[in-house]
Amino acid sequence: MTDFAALLQLDQRQPARDLHLVAARGYDAWRATLGGRQRAQLSAARFAAKPGEVAILPGDGDDDWSVAVGGDDLADPWALASAAAKLPGGTYRIADAGAAGLGWCIAQHRFDRYRKADDEQPPRVLLSGNPVAVRDTVRMAEATALVRDLVDTPANDLDPAALAEAIVAQGRLFGATVNVIKGEGLRDGFPAVHAVGRAAAATPRLIELTWGDPAHPRLTIVGKGVTFDSGGLDIKGASGMALMKKDMGGAAHALALARLVMQADLPVRLRLIVPAVENAIAGNAFRPGDVIATRKGLTVEIGNTDAEGRLILADALTLAQEDDPDWLIDFATLTGAARVALGPELPAMFSNDEGLAAALLAGGTATRDPLWRMPLWPGYRDMLKSPLADLGNAPEGGFAGAITAALFLERFIDDGRRWAHFDTFAWTPVSKPGRPKGGEALGLRAAWAAVQGIYLCY
Repeated sequence: MTDFAALLQLDQRQPARDLHLVAARGYDAWRATLGGRQRAQLSAARFAAKPGEVAILPGDGDDDWSVAVGGDDLADPWALASAAAKLPGGTYRIADAGAAGLGWCIAQHRFDRYRKADDEQPPRVLLSGNPVAVRDTVRMAEATALVRDLVDTPANDLDPAALAEAIVAQGRLFGATVNVIKGEGLRDGFPAVHAVGRAAAATPRLIELTWGDPAHPRLTIVGKGVTFDSGGLDIKGASGMALMKKDMGGAAHALALARLVMQADLPVRLRLIVPAVENAIAGNAFRPGDVIATRKGLTVEIGNTDAEGRLILADALTLAQEDDPDWLIDFATLTGAARVALGPELPAMFSNDEGLAAALLAGGTATRDPLWRMPLWPGYRDMLKSPLADLGNAPEGGFAGAITAALFLERFIDDGRRWAHFDTFAWTPVSKPGRPKGGEALGLRAAWAAVQGIYLCY
């Protein structure tokens, strides 16, 4: 992984070039304070302080220059992302990078497992005077890169076994305990995970990481780990299958959040639970019309094998509550309906607890990682009825698809349990500064801000 600690450092008066963030609304006044050569350079570069613009300001000597970057606010994580990509290698100084340090760091990250970049660039180092912000920003850059790299890895190299190994590797860094149940060992205790994953060449797994003092408040995080989704016997078309390596994006978010918790040594008893499967097609694949068991004891009639994520989450959420957690959060790339409603950048968030929902929404606002709360609308619960089983996994008609998926999960949540569900896309479809096309952490910063706020109160 990229050494982000080398890219964002504490300012101890090392030699560096000054970097100025200039807002368009104050540009004329700022420009008037400069010398003639600098004003001429800005005019030649047609610099107008628009977000993402970068201009070199000459100094007195041949190698004496500083940088102007267009942008309104260092609270915007992406305010310096363009500069980090455009400037020559070297060391730059800003008084306090704020949240914009994330974009500076992550803009220089590359997923290079399969090929090296054609234009390898020397690092751009940013010096900032806020030691806590530097530390926290580096940690968030590491967590964001973890999500991106896992989601970008194709299914031939990230099957359920490899996903389990990635979780074991992260747990080892912080002294966590990781337990993995796989294959036929899932049949009795996790029948829905077994049913969904049994047709794949890579056997399904239930991965559980535990960390922290058992006496501390309990936080449990669950992530959907479908490493590839063919749709099963209700097979997807080619266009629908093209991005299905990313269907483990929920697991990537859950692991990244768990990493942040452990790295910060938060006073919690942490559990991370990931059901990891490939939804494949073979003679033993589960079928439309089947009725499958779940760990909770509820039976589910299969209306569509492409609605498999909610099935494996049902078993995982049941396990998650068996040690009575104070807070339960799950992440999943669960429905196309959420993307139709909210687009790729805005995760749908559902919660049965007003305090938890408020903390998550406030975290999204504070970190500019927005969420949109969707309703657990009780009037739609009847859509999940089945004539054969306790509930069906795929209501007919296609109405309110994200809501009915969340309501399905809610059936596996105990009364009184404080729970939130993220239906996130985990992907950037069009490149932007600091956000290349590919895997993306959406909702991670919001969740981390909320978790810190809740548990640092203890």
